[in-house]
Amino acid sequence: MRRLTRLRAAADTKGAPYLFIAPFFLLFGVFGLFPLLYTAWVSLHDWSLIGGNEGFAGLDNYARLLSDEKFWNALVNTLGIFAVAVVPQLMLALLLADTLNRAIRGRSLFRMALIIPYVTSIAAMAIVFSTLFGTEFGLINQLLGTVGIEPVNWRGGRFSSWAAIAVMIDWRWVGYNTLIYLAAMQAVPRDLYEAADLDGASRMRQFFQITIPMLRPTILFTVIVSTIGQMQLFTEPAVFDTGGAMQGGTQGQFQTVMMLVFQEAFRYGDYGYGAAISWVLFWIIVVLGAVNALLARTIKGAP
Repeated sequence: MRRLTRLRAAADTKGAPYLFIAPFFLLFGVFGLFPLLYTAWVSLHDWSLIGGNEGFAGLDNYARLLSDEKFWNALVNTLGIFAVAVVPQLMLALLLADTLNRAIRGRSLFRMALIIPYVTSIAAMAIVFSTLFGTEFGLINQLLGTVGIEPVNWRGGRFSSWAAIAVMIDWRWVGYNTLIYLAAMQAVPRDLYEAADLDGASRMRQFFQITIPMLRPTILFTVIVSTIGQMQLFTEPAVFDTGGAMQGGTQGQFQTVMMLVFQEAFRYGDYGYGAAISWVLFWIIVVLGAVNALLARTIKGAP
């Protein structure tokens, strides 16, 4: 009986952790891993909306993708919006977090206000920003007109549409990243700042020599998460595209890769080609994530 009790205790000790994490892996396998592998299978076939699997295509969809100007245009747009949006977003989030980490009046109110854009309805955001960036009666163009600048066709040009979409992205996600940075700053020992004050270090010097180095793991996390999110950019340019056909403007000037996937799969019914684009995007994200991790290790001086 004692031996049976010991065996049960040992099984509980060793098996309980696996039992606790099993629900996650079960859900991931059903809703994450299986769709991922099934998408890879679909990408190797001619798969239509009505006919389903119409035969094995091998790498034909990938070969078609390499010569598809629409794909390369969408990739350039995705990378361009990523560069225009993410770099200012994270820099502004750092500055806001550093400001809110100080003893200022109404600090709690400002911290609570940061999350409002994140929880705002996408539909409401689309209406507001469509009005702001309207060509004829938009508030932004009216403000530009007061300083003598001609109205900008925000949806008609590549860089103007990138800038408008970047503003939408930053408005929604700056507060989210600010709270992440602020939580990390709260964990920085105050003794470091007190010692720096005694040494006569300015606030800016403390920011660059204490705050930034101590937040390096958090900054790396936000860079990787932002990279993954922005490479899958869909919502903001989709609501900015008033046509509703996922074309990203009249000449595809702001069509992202995910908009192209949606267009090919659900508008044109070519699921095989849409799945191939999805898998190429997946590997691009993996490569960019690896590059980010490598740069972080290099900056840190790790072997």
